[in-house]
Amino acid sequence: MTFLLKISGLIDGLSRRIGQFIIWLILASVLLSTGNALARKLFRIGSNAFTEMQWYLYGAVFLLGAGYAFLKNAHVRIDFVSSRLSPRTRTWIDIFGILFFLAPLCFLLIDLSWSLFVNAFQSGEMSQSAGGLIRWPVYLLLPTGISLLLLQSFSELIKRIAFLKHMGPDPLAPKTDDKEPARSENETSRPEEC
Repeated sequence: MTFLLKISGLIDGLSRRIGQFIIWLILASVLLSTGNALARKLFRIGSNAFTEMQWYLYGAVFLLGAGYAFLKNAHVRIDFVSSRLSPRTRTWIDIFGILFFLAPLCFLLIDLSWSLFVNAFQSGEMSQSAGGLIRWPVYLLLPTGISLLLLQSFSELIKRIAFLKHMGPDPLAPKTDDKEPARSENETSRPEEC
């Protein structure tokens, strides 16, 4: 389990770095959007390529950021139900959800989106808009982003199993800092098992 927790830590580190990179994509998208709007309003010049680039950046933020959102527990959760459950019950529900819903969905989406990317790449598919961009880069975001989400789900699964085996903190507990969840009373009074 210790080896798997180290792998989980590496995956979490990758997700954090991607999260930091996404901040720059958001800035680029805002600057591009502002520049495009100002050019249209002030100089009456527009560019379909710049508009599509905004869409590509916006898509990249959400697709590449899905794993980071899972790491930060920022995804949609029904808190008024889960807050009434014990930490172990919440953990079992998460494990069930990862194994029977999230992972199969990720595998399906990777399989379907990969062929979409390959076809667009091989055919050189372009936007139908005048001056539009090639499409394969945005299609590549689909399997890449979903793969990152699948990778992070593997990390989250490891952390949840470690919690159930009393080998790690509750991954759903409120965070005390950016790297490690707060420990429950049971875990702080109990020596770590290795």
